[in-house]
Amino acid sequence: MAPSDLKALIQRFYHLQSERVETYLLFEEGHEAYLRTGPHYDFDHYKQLVHEITQAFSGISKEILEIKGRLHHEFDRPALSEHMEKLQSKEKQKLELTAKLQLAKQQAQDHPEDEDCQEKIQEIKHEIIKNQEALSEIMQDFKYDSEECD
Repeated sequence: MAPSDLKALIQRFYHLQSERVETYLLFEEGHEAYLRTGPHYDFDHYKQLVHEITQAFSGISKEILEIKGRLHHEFDRPALSEHMEKLQSKEKQKLELTAKLQLAKQQAQDHPEDEDCQEKIQEIKHEIIKNQEALSEIMQDFKYDSEECD
């Protein structure tokens, strides 16, 4: 395979990561809009949003897994492939934490007198920050290991 093919694959990976960030922003905005419909939540609309977000994340993950496979088998770049494996795992964790946070925020809104709800939100936010730091580290490692492709 030509080095230009490898570069194109790496660029596609970065583009997919950007799409993932945009999808999270849409998910967050959609959840905030959903919370504003309380106390009689517009669950149908939110359920549709979750479905669309899930499809977007699924498509991104599928393509990243294809890139991961190509990096490993076609380009013999197992280090890059391993970074992607770790990234996928952390992204899955981030999505789970995001869902937990959204549930906690709704619970806090529904039960403003319950101080445990605010504490739970802070705990989840802290976990998300740790997850973000791990994701950033993986991306740095990927960038470093992929620069030798230039």
